[in-house]
Amino acid sequence: MRHTRHVVIAAIAAAGMLGVAACGGGGGSAGAAGEKELTVVMWGGEDQKTHVRDAIEPWAKQNNVNLKQDEPSDYAKFQTQVESGKVSWDLVEVEPHFATKACKNGWAEKLDKTKIDTSLVKAELTGECAVPVLEYAFTIGYNSDIYSAENHPRTWAEFFDTQKFPGKRGFWKDATGAIFEAALIADGVAPDQLYPLDLDRAFRKLDTIKQDIVWYDSGAMQQELVSSGETPLIQAWNGRIYRAATAGRPAAQEWNQHILSYDQLVIPHGSENAATAQEWIGWYLSNPEAQAAYSNDTGYGPVSDAAMQYIKPEVAAELPSSTQNAGKRSAIMNYGYWEQNYEDVTQRLEEWRAR
Repeated sequence: MRHTRHVVIAAIAAAGMLGVAACGGGGGSAGAAGEKELTVVMWGGEDQKTHVRDAIEPWAKQNNVNLKQDEPSDYAKFQTQVESGKVSWDLVEVEPHFATKACKNGWAEKLDKTKIDTSLVKAELTGECAVPVLEYAFTIGYNSDIYSAENHPRTWAEFFDTQKFPGKRGFWKDATGAIFEAALIADGVAPDQLYPLDLDRAFRKLDTIKQDIVWYDSGAMQQELVSSGETPLIQAWNGRIYRAATAGRPAAQEWNQHILSYDQLVIPHGSENAATAQEWIGWYLSNPEAQAAYSNDTGYGPVSDAAMQYIKPEVAAELPSSTQNAGKRSAIMNYGYWEQNYEDVTQRLEEWRAR
């Protein structure tokens, strides 16, 4: 969600691991005497550093766990590690459609329910092998110098109306970036009738603004496009707009008709430290303060309702799980659909963009 995805980066293997706790030496499943070990892989950048600092390091220090990091999550590398039997990752952040695929194919470990209480989080965000790590929303982001709180698109239909609201529109280039969901809602499809997606109808709607679309592939690019005014309207990741605004950049977002999404954590099958990863997952789900610490720093939502009491009021106003925003939700991304259709829709989207 927050960084470039689905890329196979050969150089990552040479990049090595980044230790964030006191390390006791080279490979294996244990560091110094008595230490456990855990290698965490997320999407990289400042977001990963923040998540590890707020929600993993405290637990690792308390439990004498030698904590390492790699980045970014890479689905091809994940699969290769498992199928080769040479697994170096222990806890990996992924999109839910990949988590489902990995579980079905035996690439991910099943959750140990004796260590992990999944009743603490929304049932629809969990899987047999995966738990949610954060919630985020696709919102209507806008440049607040060009558009105002009183005058900006408040619906996806208005977002697609280039006469009433002129300017370029930004979309994440990935098929799971909610571009089709937004197009169908803009075209009058009821949110509870989105799936299976009517792709013909969605592409017809996208044709109406194709010449005005600018594609982004990272959160940083998203922030720059909207803040600079190059793309005054953008389908945004809520945390990116929140952080741009708090940094004093001219960015704001409309929560009406937002589309809820989430990332999940999985454990690669064959991880020597799977039991340690299961322990941390159980701790994280039952520790609302750790979830809230990450949310307060990033503007992305916690995975349990219990965490909301620890969220700063000014941050809560920018979270999808807040009382004021949850009621404005139009839909939740259906990753069961995307697990079945991701490759085919991706190919069709790439062909459409090339025309």
